[in-house]
Amino acid sequence: MNQNIKDDEGKSRDEIIRMLEGLAPPDLAEPFDSGRIGLIVEGKPKITKICTCLDVTPAVVQAAIKMKADILIAHHTPIWNPLTSIGGSDARLLSKILSNELNIYVMHTNWDHAIGGVNDILADILGLTDTVSMSLGLVGSVTKNLKEIAEILHAPLRVWGDISSLKRLAIAAGSGFDIEIIKEAEKLGADAYLSAELRHSVYRSSPIPLLESTHYALESPSMRVLAQNNGWDYLDDPPMLHEIS
Repeated sequence: MNQNIKDDEGKSRDEIIRMLEGLAPPDLAEPFDSGRIGLIVEGKPKITKICTCLDVTPAVVQAAIKMKADILIAHHTPIWNPLTSIGGSDARLLSKILSNELNIYVMHTNWDHAIGGVNDILADILGLTDTVSMSLGLVGSVTKNLKEIAEILHAPLRVWGDISSLKRLAIAAGSGFDIEIIKEAEKLGADAYLSAELRHSVYRSSPIPLLESTHYALESPSMRVLAQNNGWDYLDDPPMLHEIS
């Protein structure tokens, strides 16, 4: 990581943006992220309190305001589609953000692809070693069993297929169940592939067993670690998930 920028130092917004661009260069982002990363909402020019989050939800914004944050660094943009009118939940959320001069900065697929970013951090918390990069995500040696993986992620783990041996695990944080990437993982020796939001057709076409966790469980560690490494605050807002069997 780059030099830490801790709370109360009073850095300019531009200084912090340069630091964040060093961690996750914008040119690493996928083309569909054009206009959806970087400074999405402009607020105060001077920053003394920094928070991170996965999603810019009303609860997260309220927590950031309560903590007197000047910038909220998110993985997912709060404005995915262009707005031609502002009303309802968009108006309520943006009103709180703008009235409190809260900067919103987004690191999305550039953070996914960055060295030390989303997938590297996920691999680290799962204890993967001897990692090899894929077009998205990576493959590494794993010593944890399925129960231990679920416990680390603090989320349910659905197993699609029969896993007789798990020595090499492929991971792609977020919605990474792409059949071409799964085939790439198999060629790199993966015994199974971990991601989120699996479609039935992808499972039927997969050459290896698939492990399905939640989007939040796989991507939130990167924003939590980003905060921890820099003396910032991570604002947790996991989805409400109930399993009925």
